[in-house]
Amino acid sequence: CRCCAEGRRHSSILYSILRSQEERAVPAAGPAPRGCPCGSRRRVALRSPQVACKAASAVLVKTLRFVQNVPCFQELPLEEQLLLVRSCWAPLLLLGLAQDRVHLETVESAEPSMLQRILTARQHGERAPAPAAGRPHHGPHLPSAGDIQAIKGFLAKCWSLDISTKEYAYLKGTVLFNPDLPGLQCTQYIEGLQREAQQALNEHVRLIHRGDEARFAKLNVVLSLLRSINANVVAELFFRPIIGAVNMDDMLLEMLCAKL
Repeated sequence: CRCCAEGRRHSSILYSILRSQEERAVPAAGPAPRGCPCGSRRRVALRSPQVACKAASAVLVKTLRFVQNVPCFQELPLEEQLLLVRSCWAPLLLLGLAQDRVHLETVESAEPSMLQRILTARQHGERAPAPAAGRPHHGPHLPSAGDIQAIKGFLAKCWSLDISTKEYAYLKGTVLFNPDLPGLQCTQYIEGLQREAQQALNEHVRLIHRGDEARFAKLNVVLSLLRSINANVVAELFFRPIIGAVNMDDMLLEMLCAKL
């Protein structure tokens, strides 16, 4: 396709736009506290949902603006652009939250536990609630403490590495240009862009962090942490409290087609 044929020309464009960003230091954060595995299933909510959701919305707009400003992304057909963004909006958002140092303050939900519901149901002669297949049943739309801890652990890892603006840009490029998505037509072109982002990251690390030979591997650990976080959890946590039952595909399409 045309995209694949022009891949070589535009890979250098990706490299140049990512390298053009300014460096910025990020304060380190301590390791995430360990807790009882049973506690990871507790339901939690944001302490100040309006504040956190507003911050997340602003980061999402900024992230999509960044994506739209990458010339080689603009060369893709709209269907390919939307497919890529739909698959990676959550990890891109989390990278943006880490870059902007957005901290999450959460509180336990007052929702009764499964044991409490069973005991209450038996006391009233009702049928005990059955857990959903694969995981315990919980009240609607409330992420678990384990879900939140995974996000906080990812943010803490980014802050402990003191990731620079350029490194965040290269990580975003690696996440955005995923050639393994089903339905893509310009796979060779997209694969070349992802490889270019990784090569640029590696070169930057070798140039700036000469004494830290393991830094490139550590930054790729950040990407593996992102893959363990469910996009539905991110949507429920940051957008449902202020938007309600949001369809992220519709919202992303509208934002992608708009002039952000």
